[in-house]
Amino acid sequence: MTSTDRESDVIAAVPGRLLIGGQWRAAASGASFAVDDPATATELTEVADAGAADAMDALTAAAEAQSSWAQHPPRERGEILRRVYEQLVARADELALLMTLEMGKALPESRGEILYAAEFFRWFSEEAVRIHGRYMHAPAGGGRLLTMRAPVGPCVFVTPWNFPAAMGARKIAPAIAAGCTMIVKPAQQTPLSMLALAAILQDAGLPDGVLNVITSRHAGEVIGPLLADPRVRKLSFTGSTEVGRRLIEQSAAQILRVSMELGGNAPFIVLEDADLDAAVEGAMTAKMRNVGEACTAANRFLVAEPVAAAFTERLTARMSAQRVGRGTEEGVQVGPLIDRPALEKVGELVADSLALGATATTGGRALPGPGFFYEPTVLSDVPAGARVLSEEIFGPVAPIQTFATEEDAIAAANATEYGLVAYLYTRDLQRAFRVCEALETGMIGLNQGLVSNPAAPFGGVKQSGFGREGGFEGIEEYLESKYVAMAL
Repeated sequence: MTSTDRESDVIAAVPGRLLIGGQWRAAASGASFAVDDPATATELTEVADAGAADAMDALTAAAEAQSSWAQHPPRERGEILRRVYEQLVARADELALLMTLEMGKALPESRGEILYAAEFFRWFSEEAVRIHGRYMHAPAGGGRLLTMRAPVGPCVFVTPWNFPAAMGARKIAPAIAAGCTMIVKPAQQTPLSMLALAAILQDAGLPDGVLNVITSRHAGEVIGPLLADPRVRKLSFTGSTEVGRRLIEQSAAQILRVSMELGGNAPFIVLEDADLDAAVEGAMTAKMRNVGEACTAANRFLVAEPVAAAFTERLTARMSAQRVGRGTEEGVQVGPLIDRPALEKVGELVADSLALGATATTGGRALPGPGFFYEPTVLSDVPAGARVLSEEIFGPVAPIQTFATEEDAIAAANATEYGLVAYLYTRDLQRAFRVCEALETGMIGLNQGLVSNPAAPFGGVKQSGFGREGGFEGIEEYLESKYVAMAL
């Protein structure tokens, strides 16, 4: 079988329809939309384009399934999740190819994401049977206090294009474990991975109506009516802060439980006592994971003046050696950006920095099409007013600034409305904890360039959102506390 035939088979295996109440069906209007390959700017396939009527059908299915699913034995919920984990691991190569075709990242990265997504299903398969209540004597005597945990109820999930399997997995898995039903709206650029995941959940024995998937080009048309319906009890969104604000406003009318994983502007701090080789290695992970198209991507490199030249030289050498190309090709490390607007945005940010006096030590330009490729780029001497320091880059560009003191580094790191993640490199343990405590972020990578872990609480502060996904905290987002006062 040729590589082209294999790609065709992988795409053909995905149900390009809506999943509502356990049935795969076309949109009520009959409409569909194209899913494109960002490496070639050509169409891969078409999927159903849901409208408001489809969204309400999905909600009806979720609402009707909620009561029985909430009473489903926790052990059986966990076993369904475990089977999904096993299927994702077994089919990792096939699912990675599908992800690379629709999203663009290199195959090894796509495979890594599939295995990362699988770990959420394994983690929450183990948490499903560990939902605890409480029984205690009333402090004043004369009675007992009972605390029960109950599923929140039907949820709406809106997932992004940059991690099309993992971002869905870390919402779906805890919701299933807690006993919630859900409607998932994946990003229009990358719906295929979610549809493939939904089919795996069906095969694993998930009852009809627990998971419903609606693909659509018109997010507002399908999400707005859902958030206005009193049957919905929770919204979880991963995406930009701008869109998150609008969804929070819409959710207020029904007083929904809300989880928001929003934008970031991650500082990567290299103190003068850092191990520079380790810092550069961590920088490549923090910056170039997912071609820089990640909310956790290092957005600003803050480097102590005594080591700035050496760090810049080493990072430049590593970045310039990255191989750019279609993610399906052997040896490719950097795939395309998701679409033309993304490519143009990265170009604008680099041009702004260069016009203000920054220097490109490598890269600095878009590559010839037909896909949406940008050279891995390092910018040195970036002035304080450059847009690249305040806006999410979402591309393979590393802007470097220097600082004189530890206090200067902390002030610069915190000088943003975002607070998702920061990275810190130092060999001084006391200094490490001092700086970690001073950083205004929900997560910190201390001497490592990767923070994501299904066993840890993922989330930010300030305008990077609220709520946590993963870890022991992840299932709490889908549970309500019910208190019973009992007289004796």
